[in-house]
Amino acid sequence: MSKPVEKGKAIELRTGGLSYNEIRRHVPVAKSTLSLWLRDVGLSTSQRHHLTVRKLAAARRGGEKVHVMRLERVARAVTEAEEEAKHLIAQGDFLWLVGTMLYWAEGEKPKPWRGRTKVAFTNMDVRMILLMREWLGRYCGRAGRDVCYELYIHEGADIGVAREWWSRQIGVPQEDLRVRLKRPNPASRRKNVGSGYCATMRITARRSTLLNHRIVGWVQAIARHCGVV
Repeated sequence: MSKPVEKGKAIELRTGGLSYNEIRRHVPVAKSTLSLWLRDVGLSTSQRHHLTVRKLAAARRGGEKVHVMRLERVARAVTEAEEEAKHLIAQGDFLWLVGTMLYWAEGEKPKPWRGRTKVAFTNMDVRMILLMREWLGRYCGRAGRDVCYELYIHEGADIGVAREWWSRQIGVPQEDLRVRLKRPNPASRRKNVGSGYCATMRITARRSTLLNHRIVGWVQAIARHCGVV
């Protein structure tokens, strides 16, 4: 098919309301060439509306496919994690068990309405933060710069003192401790105030959405082993 014939065919198809991708199935030329040929070819309002509807439908189908693939990936991660957990339970790995149980109790879990939930753990006890950081490194493959630190502190507290204290306790430079101010609650009767108050630490693992589902598998294996599911 010569170029003039191809151009004529492309114009005819465009006038009929076809999209560029559909036209290229019949006229295999570069998209830039097609744009040049068809720049003066207008579409009616109904044709433009029809193309828009089809584009939205295609995007929806693509989104549904991605969603299904994500669900399959998550299900596979949970199943593999359950098998992994059976071996760790049989080995009596105490640190893994303690860390997984603590995360079960206090960690951020995936929610049906919020699938992309990172692995995050919050506590005021330094020993617990240190234990969970060791657990993250040894069993989850997250250590060093793969772990983020956030200091949650009430307004009015001495941020500098709290930051310096946590930095010393967990061995992290102060500039790596992000500060998050807690909103004041006038009705609060909390007792952790004054010089003894050093705020709450939250550690988050980078790139850990799928890891969170892996931990779900570990938890399910523990629950099954204990006969509660």
